[in-house]
Amino acid sequence: MPRNKKTEWQIGDPPISVVSDQFCNPYPMDLLVRRKVQNFSKDHYQVFDPSGNLLLQIDGHAWGFNHKRVMRDPAGFTVLTMRQKGITLKNKWEVYGGESKEREDLLFTVQQSQAISLKTSVDVFLAENNNVKKSNTCDFHASGGYSNISFKVFKSDALIAGVTHKFTWGSFCKGKYNFSVRVNPEVDYAFIIALLVMVDDNENWC
Repeated sequence: MPRNKKTEWQIGDPPISVVSDQFCNPYPMDLLVRRKVQNFSKDHYQVFDPSGNLLLQIDGHAWGFNHKRVMRDPAGFTVLTMRQKGITLKNKWEVYGGESKEREDLLFTVQQSQAISLKTSVDVFLAENNNVKKSNTCDFHASGGYSNISFKVFKSDALIAGVTHKFTWGSFCKGKYNFSVRVNPEVDYAFIIALLVMVDDNENWC
């Protein structure tokens, strides 16, 4: 498909499999993501399809440094683990398959595009790209506005997913947050959800 202008990933385009082929669907997906702050240190995400079926769940610490988040399927089996890289100039996460932290199981790295930014802007490097130390070309990019956590995900100039933060004061006071996620055909939705969680977790990266 042409890449010289903004377009969208469509039916018939090649699959974008980052976590696993099983998370790529040949049709667009609309997902609901619910986040519940359980206490001052932990929170829990649940991902549902339009019929209310649980697809994924993510647990981890809401605040702190050097923390991690774990994504599991509905049966409780670990899909991937997200690990934050301490204090760096550009905040950074590394994502590994399963519960591993070995370099050979690295799937991708998410890094803040700029050291100081007032809006969502992160770059994603796949493991094979991340291993090339001099590479400055990201595989995916997420960008959003100044006032909330809504953002869009691009592969080059092609839109592959969009995230909308549904903010209400009522849900905020109860420690609950809802997101609607539109995943384009053949795009790995586990990858998009992981990206959402890391962007949400680092809302005050700026």
